[in-house]
Amino acid sequence: MRKKVTVVGAGHVGATLAQRIAEAELADVVLVDVVDGVPQGKGLDLLEAGPVLGYDSRITGSNGYDETAGSDIIVITAGLARKPGMSRDDLLAANGDIVKKVAQETGRRSPHAIMIVVTNPMDVMAFVAMKASGFKREKVVGMGGVLDSARFRAFIALELGVSVENTHAFVLGGHGDSMVPLPRYSTVAGIPITELMSADRISRLVERTRNGGAEIVALLKTGSAYYAPSAATLEMVEAMLLDKKKILPCSTWLEGEYGVKGAFAGVPVKLGTAGVLQVVEIKLRADEQAAFMKSVDAVRAGCEKFM
Repeated sequence: MRKKVTVVGAGHVGATLAQRIAEAELADVVLVDVVDGVPQGKGLDLLEAGPVLGYDSRITGSNGYDETAGSDIIVITAGLARKPGMSRDDLLAANGDIVKKVAQETGRRSPHAIMIVVTNPMDVMAFVAMKASGFKREKVVGMGGVLDSARFRAFIALELGVSVENTHAFVLGGHGDSMVPLPRYSTVAGIPITELMSADRISRLVERTRNGGAEIVALLKTGSAYYAPSAATLEMVEAMLLDKKKILPCSTWLEGEYGVKGAFAGVPVKLGTAGVLQVVEIKLRADEQAAFMKSVDAVRAGCEKFM
């Protein structure tokens, strides 16, 4: 029997993720959205692509939650997207109500599932989802760090003219303007980028990474990123369904790690079928730790509205 993944939110991110999961034949997908006909139509369209592309994954569209029962993974993408000039935090109140309901409804029907939160502001929404679902910390994880690191890797590859396959990057902290890219832990074929380019060039890439989402929003004008976010989420889904025990930078609830107790923040974690198997702690310099704590404090400020 194939695994089952529920994707709540049939917009650009959710629908593209459903397509990626189906094409990889990782699981059957239930696509949920409040707009009548949209998840059903997109689900049917994806199902009809199966014979051409050679996948047997079943995609079901629904406006309710009963079809989600027994899911192995629940991905929450539902919510308002950013518009030009908006920060992720501007979405706080509206998306908080949406994520709370989604987490309650899906969590009740799939109590053993893992919840991946994509909706912005992602770290705060992960807290809302954990609180609303009652799931343990290992079972709720935010996507942002994988996306931010992918953006950093892409910019490094462009700057140095190398394959993205040779690049590795770490971005810690909240998925927002205060995120903390770590150049000395970011490498090309194992060589730290601090050995390959000047501090000014690195600083420019770090700043572009922080503004990666806003740059795309400004270009699109009527939407936000979805190709890279869905790809980043797929990497997490795959690591969990296949028990790869892959180490990825994700937002997780910290209980003393990195000197933080009781907050979601992006850190390296090991992912498997049980969710977050381990928080991997790396040594930070004093300036890096200070920047990390500033980012955590920004997330905490958002979470206080939902205490």
